[in-house]
Amino acid sequence: MPSHIRKLISEGEHQQLDFKFGITDSKKIARSLAAFANTDGGRLLLGVKDNGAIAGVRSDEEFYMVEAGASLYCRPEVHFEMKEWEENGKTVLEIIIPKSSEAPHSAPDKDGIYRVYVRVDDQNFPANGVLKKVWKKQKDPKGVYIEYGVIERTLLAYLEVHQKITLSAFRRISGYSLPRCEHILADFIILNIIKMNYSESGVFYTLNPDFRLE
Repeated sequence: MPSHIRKLISEGEHQQLDFKFGITDSKKIARSLAAFANTDGGRLLLGVKDNGAIAGVRSDEEFYMVEAGASLYCRPEVHFEMKEWEENGKTVLEIIIPKSSEAPHSAPDKDGIYRVYVRVDDQNFPANGVLKKVWKKQKDPKGVYIEYGVIERTLLAYLEVHQKITLSAFRRISGYSLPRCEHILADFIILNIIKMNYSESGVFYTLNPDFRLE
């Protein structure tokens, strides 16, 4: 029967699982920790190459670099659990990061600027203003109220025809300010009417497949 680690590796990297051959930068690993904590939680397997080959951790320093990433470079601190596994004489560290109730967590980018990250599929992306508004609104006990006016109907009709829209395109067709467009998109996301999608080229919005205009 495959071991616990072998079963995880067989899944491949995905939204809740990441392989790390080694760690040389606490700030870089902080971005992964923050992204997991901000999204659905997940696991880091230290000592595993991108192709799933088990290399083993190279030194005790790697655990301390994770600890430094979580406590020194994540704001607020990200909490995690660590388990140590032996596989064919090699040590693999399983770092378990739960979905955080303290989100959003931020971490420094390559230039040292603190940003909020999210985990999408097997990648980490900076969160945009729309997602930040979604988080803020979700914590508001008053809930969400949508004024279903001309612009809101125009947005949904546009998505019915063109399938997707970017924030900049929504600003053009609405003539609204950036904050107001972000608020409208955030409200529709919370109500599960539209979905936010990340790609290498940027963020775009689509109708939820279950939603239909009457």
